This record gives sequence, C-alpha cells and structure tokens, in this order.
Amino acid sequence: MPSVAVKLYSVFFKFLLKHRLQNRIQTPLDESNPFGVTSRPEESVAAPNPSFADGVATKDIHIDSFTSLSIRIFLPESALNPPEPKPIDSKPRPRSNSKNVDPEQTEKLSFRRNSYGSFNVGADTKREESRRSSYGSDMDALNLRSDVYRGYAPVDSNRRKLPVILQFHGGGWVSGSNDSVANDYFCRRISRLCDVIVVAVGYRLAPENRYPAAFDDGLKVLNWLGKQANLAECSKSMGSGRGGGGGGVSVESKKGDGNRHIVDAFGASMVEPWLAAHGDPSRCVLLGVSCGANIADYVARKAVEAGRLLDPVKVVAQVLMYPFFIGSVPTHSEIKLANSYFYDKAMCMLAWKLFLPEEEFSLDHLVANPLVEGRGPPLKFMPPTLTVVAEHDWMRDRAIAYSEELRKVNVDAPVLEYKDAVHEFATLDMLLKTPQAHACAEDIAIWVKKYISLRGHEFSY
Repeated sequence: MPSVAVKLYSVFFKFLLKHRLQNRIQTPLDESNPFGVTSRPEESVAAPNPSFADGVATKDIHIDSFTSLSIRIFLPESALNPPEPKPIDSKPRPRSNSKNVDPEQTEKLSFRRNSYGSFNVGADTKREESRRSSYGSDMDALNLRSDVYRGYAPVDSNRRKLPVILQFHGGGWVSGSNDSVANDYFCRRISRLCDVIVVAVGYRLAPENRYPAAFDDGLKVLNWLGKQANLAECSKSMGSGRGGGGGGVSVESKKGDGNRHIVDAFGASMVEPWLAAHGDPSRCVLLGVSCGANIADYVARKAVEAGRLLDPVKVVAQVLMYPFFIGSVPTHSEIKLANSYFYDKAMCMLAWKLFLPEEEFSLDHLVANPLVEGRGPPLKFMPPTLTVVAEHDWMRDRAIAYSEELRKVNVDAPVLEYKDAVHEFATLDMLLKTPQAHACAEDIAIWVKKYISLRGHEFSY
C-alpha cells in the first residue's frame, strides 16, 4: 500500500483540485479566444537554463503567433561530445552503474513491476573567429556576446544527431504545464537517461480551449518539427550553414570549458539551431503523461495516416504513461478503485466535462475510449507502444485492454505495472525522487533505446 505521507498528500491534493475544477465550471469564460493559456498562476514553474549547469540545457520557444502554444527544448550535454568508444572485452555492467543514471538514485529495486506482453530488453582550442549568420549580419552588431548571455548554439564541427522525444504533460486537461518544476525535472531525467532531445509541448488548456485544441497543438508541434528539419536542409544546401551550423547562429566556444558560453541569435533565423544541429527527426518518439498520453496516441494515429507527408519525421515508438482513458461501460478497476489516490473517478469526470464541448460530451468519445470502433487507422499500423500503469489507479484496466488489442495485431505493446503505485507516481512533484519513479524512467529508457538506436548499434539484453 502507498505510504501514510502519500495518503495524506492525496487528500490535500484532491481537496485543492476539486475546488479549482468547481471554480473553472462556475467562472464564465470567453471560449471564442483561440490564444488561450498553457499554465495556471498557481503552477510553480522552472526557469529555462541554457548553460548545461546540470547536464541538460533548456530553452523556451513560442512557435505559434495565433495561440499560446509553446515548447521547451531539453538538450543533453552529451550532444556536444562524440560517444565514448566501448572496450571490446568489457563485461556488461549493471544498470545502476550506467553513465546516464540520475545521481540521486542508485539503490536496488526488487519490487519493480509486473510485465504484460513482450518486454524485450535484451586543451582549450583557439577561440573561433566571429561568424556570420544566415542573413549575413555580424553578431557583434547584435550585441550578443557570450560573456553576456550564457546560452548555447552549436559549433561548426562533427555533431551527433540525437533522437527527439515529444513529451505531453498531464494535468487532466485543465492544469499542468510544460515548464512546471515537476515536468522540467522529469524531462531532464528522460533526456539524460535516453540520451535524447526532449521537446515538451505546452498545449492549450481547458476550459478556455476545449477539444480539439490540445490535440491540434500536439499535431502542430509534430509538423513544426518536420518544417525545422526541412528548413535546416534548405539552409545547408544554400550554403548558409557555414555561418553557424544550419541555424544562422554565431558561435564563440571553449570546448574544454564545462560551462560553455555560447551565443544564440534570437530571431535571426526561422530555423531552431538546437534541433537543426543535433536533432534527428527520423527517430521520433511520443511520450504522454496521463491526459498527455491521450494526445500522444492521437498524434501517433495522425502520423500513421499522414505517412510520408511528414518526412523526414518518423514516429518510431510511443510511451503512454497511465493514459487518461475512460468509457461508458466501467471496467473492474474503474469500479473497485473509483475513489483512488490523487485523481479519483468523480474528479476526472469533471475534467472531461470541462474539456469536451457539451454537444460532444460522451465517455465513449474517440479521444476518451481507445476501444471504440472507428478511431482509425487500423491498429496494426500503430507504432510500438509501451504502456505504464499503476496498481492503485482506476484507469489501469482500460489501458491494459488497449495494449492487448495492439498485441493481437502484432504490435510490440508491453505493459509495465508498478506495485503499490498511484496515478502519476513517476511524474507528480512529491513522488519524483522515489525509487519507483526512477525505476520507471530507467525502464522507459531501456525500451525506447530499442527503437532509437542507429542500425548496427542496437542494445542487446
């Protein structure tokens, strides 16, 4: 059973959440405003940190002038250095000694989870001369010196191309944000463990923007990622890449310096330099948390339908963490665990009423129930899907049932169930540093690496 501290915090959490949801229902809103909001005033946010102070640099970008849609990019410091060669005669090391494991968690775990389906895991260089941006303007003219702004822009050298994970936060459609303290911590952990660029999506919240706003935002970011890759390729072919690595950026770099002081030319180019230099969109993974898992599954289905229209973006896998699924016919867990911790069923019903328009409200809506017919495309075309569920979560059975349907059509769709765990056990602020939260992130990294490793360098277990 969950600890006493978790039980007490759950009571306090549900009291506050219910109060906020009722206020949202009672407060008249201008739903005709498409700009919307992506975070709430009560949400504690983490400031972006572009200096690799803890091994991961972050920056925020507002990518749509017509809405509040934004993203936070997480770039691991490993992108700056070539991968270390592995000794041929080296023996496999236990995962707790892995280079990418979070330093605060190293203890052994024996209670991890049950698995459903297949889970096959088998000295300083000379300061570079000032460069010119893609527009031909000297960065000194823009007064963006590296000793003023401790940012990062890629240097003109052989760069590693890292996979990209699009991450969608949780919060029951009405709360949460991509730059919250908890989400920032979780994304940093995933970026380090998986050695990937994480793009956390700040989609519009309900009830200011009801369905399909959040789903449209998720798909818009996926298309934006493809545009970035195509623009970077065009920039390179036109010869502008020599000025700053395909992004129109100027660079002053000290390779031996742990705190790299490099300039980012804000607004100097349409190309996002971090993604242009280090991102490999052909190895894209979708990761959704709670209601964010619903968005991830929707985006994956749309990616399958789009096919080669999304080139060079290719969704190779998705991770659904305790997806926010529901249905009109209750499952066993929905009956037995209706009053479960943090997010009980009655509270989630309020969230769905705030999210779905009144004329479309149905527990068997296409985005609410993954088992209804007519969702499309055929499940056999869906990407490999890892589902994470918690023992004390009323949503678990429907998530497991969806995974079973995927496996019936030969999609790699394992389920990890964590014992004595509650909804959002790996992403909620007070639970982020628990052994189970760390174990979950490690398990996700192991599975994801099967699909993002370059051919010939796959991991063996």
